[in-house]
Amino acid sequence: MIFFATSAANQGDLIAEEARKAGAERVRVTPSGVDFEGSLETGYRFCFETRISSRLLMGLFVDDDIISDKELEDATAMLPWEEYIDPTKTLKVTCTTQNCRYITNSHYGALKVKDGIVERIRQKFNGERPYIEIHEPDFTVHVHIEENTVKWYVDFSGENLSMRGYRGEQTEALLKEHLAAALIGRSEWRKSVNDGNPLPFYDPFCGSGTIAVEAALMATDTAPGLLRKKPYPFESLPNFDKEAFDRVVEEAEERRRKAIDERDISIYASDISRTAVEISKAAALKAGVYDFISFSVQDFTKLEKPPVAKGCIVTDPPYGERMTVRDIDSLYEKTGIVLQNVFKGWDATILTGNSELLSNIDMKPDRTNTLFNGGIMCQAAHYHIFTDEERDAMMQKALEKKKLRQAEPLTPGAEMAYNRLMKNIKEITPLMKEQGVECYRIYDADMPEYSASIDIYMGKWVVVSEYAAPDTIDPEDAKRRLGELVRATEKATGIDEDFIYVKERSRQKGKGQYNRLASNNKMMVARENGVRLLVNFTDYLDTGVFLDHRPVRMMIQEMAKDKRFLNLFCYTGTATLNAIKGGALSTVSVDASSTYLAWMEENLKLNGYSTVFGNLLYKSDVIDWLWDTYDKFDLIFCDPPTFSNSKDRRGSFDVQRDHVKLIDAAAMHLSPGGTLIFSNNYRKFKLDPEVTEKYVVEDITEKTIGDDFKRDMKIHHCYLIRKKIKVKISANRKPRRRS
Repeated sequence: MIFFATSAANQGDLIAEEARKAGAERVRVTPSGVDFEGSLETGYRFCFETRISSRLLMGLFVDDDIISDKELEDATAMLPWEEYIDPTKTLKVTCTTQNCRYITNSHYGALKVKDGIVERIRQKFNGERPYIEIHEPDFTVHVHIEENTVKWYVDFSGENLSMRGYRGEQTEALLKEHLAAALIGRSEWRKSVNDGNPLPFYDPFCGSGTIAVEAALMATDTAPGLLRKKPYPFESLPNFDKEAFDRVVEEAEERRRKAIDERDISIYASDISRTAVEISKAAALKAGVYDFISFSVQDFTKLEKPPVAKGCIVTDPPYGERMTVRDIDSLYEKTGIVLQNVFKGWDATILTGNSELLSNIDMKPDRTNTLFNGGIMCQAAHYHIFTDEERDAMMQKALEKKKLRQAEPLTPGAEMAYNRLMKNIKEITPLMKEQGVECYRIYDADMPEYSASIDIYMGKWVVVSEYAAPDTIDPEDAKRRLGELVRATEKATGIDEDFIYVKERSRQKGKGQYNRLASNNKMMVARENGVRLLVNFTDYLDTGVFLDHRPVRMMIQEMAKDKRFLNLFCYTGTATLNAIKGGALSTVSVDASSTYLAWMEENLKLNGYSTVFGNLLYKSDVIDWLWDTYDKFDLIFCDPPTFSNSKDRRGSFDVQRDHVKLIDAAAMHLSPGGTLIFSNNYRKFKLDPEVTEKYVVEDITEKTIGDDFKRDMKIHHCYLIRKKIKVKISANRKPRRRS
């Protein structure tokens, strides 16, 4: 027989393993599930034992030459459906399509197949037909259409296999059973179960108890089918082999008895909510695993000792749907502290629907997996929490490695770069500390041979942005010099090379200016002017904050009190954060990039600012937005790119060519007495005289360049622009004499 097991995203390999364990052959993982072949008994065993698949279909027929909806209906009507269904049974048809020209709507495809089946039954049963039943039909047909190939399946397993039947009352945060099983399947604990000697297991945020119950079912080798009360649809099929199915059930019962007798099972579950713990207890009792789980009411963030010396944590903490940003950040920070201080030597798997929260845990995961809980994309991070001995050994090894690396003599070029860096650090760092600045520049192509900028973030990370070498420079020489600069940077800053991020910065035009470099999605938290900023050192050319504009943002913070603030080309919203910090009455931020707006929204959340009331975000071309809206603002910040391509009718934007038009459009939105801060990073920029004729303009460039950028006064240009005040003077009139 040919079977197809449905799979949620990124779980196909786990289901393929389950299929092989059930006796399947020729197993193949597809984007939507797993194809495999096997006997009826293989299908029974898979349905009975799968913990992760939600549905099993059995293939009935296939036709690879159907080119129209009429042919689909006719081909369906030619198949021997009378062998499976008669007019006394109810019918349901579902359909999926892929790259099909003649069926673009799955509901319509299901309708054509249903018509074909009904027509066939009418022919065989004197005009009588089966009735359609959406809920709990006797017979369900699924058809999959891919290009000209049609496959007809019968629903072999019935209702969602992930519904074990042990859940009654539920907490608000709901984790589905098959996702809990997949999460456990990805954890280190699962390996100990496969070896027949399960380690102690702990879920400290147990909620409704799904993770703990699924772990207990695995530890006791309890097949989910043993919990099922309703018969499977395959029991009603004409080819049902009761003897084979009875064998499957007997095997499962025997394995469970053996596991309970031979295994030492220790599972712990706790939650700060007494109600949640009671719900978990009821689920465990209904699932038949209550005796294997120790429940307690416990605030995990205040835990001082583990339930046992060593084991595995698998948990799904809250991730902010019903908590304030500060509370949720604090929860994850405290969770990380407890893990590192209390659970040394343990392995931990943490699932969250907001992957950025993992940065608060302050541990680097060994690996991560992406899973889906309904429509929510979740990240599962796996950690090994080192013992003091393990950590000391690792640190010693890293120190020895670093010592050996630093003991190697620098090349003459690297030595020259090191000396320059030390000179810059000695001059700049005291100034930055005095000003409370934690992210700043220590080098910017000071030596032509080493053409790069070097920025320090929070004293923890370094970003080396290499400027593209001219065509006359040998690529191997450029690569060697970059390596020398990194060596010199590590020695001068004391920051390990693992935390030095290197980027090549070249002139970007067109679509290339926004190309993503990687997809690590690893965000760090930096601080500036009293606000917190998410920075990314790996995925994009820029980190999420332009350090040279730090004084401009501070100026915005100082000017923003009780002002209506508009941020054009808002990027990741750093200027808006400063305006809010300064007491802005309201803010509006506009950018054409969904990525940057999403980043900005997370920055707002990080600082506890509302993303709805008073702080509005718009995805739009800036000039179009300015022409299409009429609101007035007291303070506007406009920092356009030097060059960009627009997808709309305007074509490209060039700051030198188009800045007059942009300034005019922005000035239309200035309230009386309002101020436009206009800035850009085009080194050869010249303000058009037309601007100074129309407006009151003050060049504040020199005031907005920080001490760490004084070596390059052309890093940006910045102006304050206000409307000229028009005063109308009427002609003097002679006073009238009074009689």
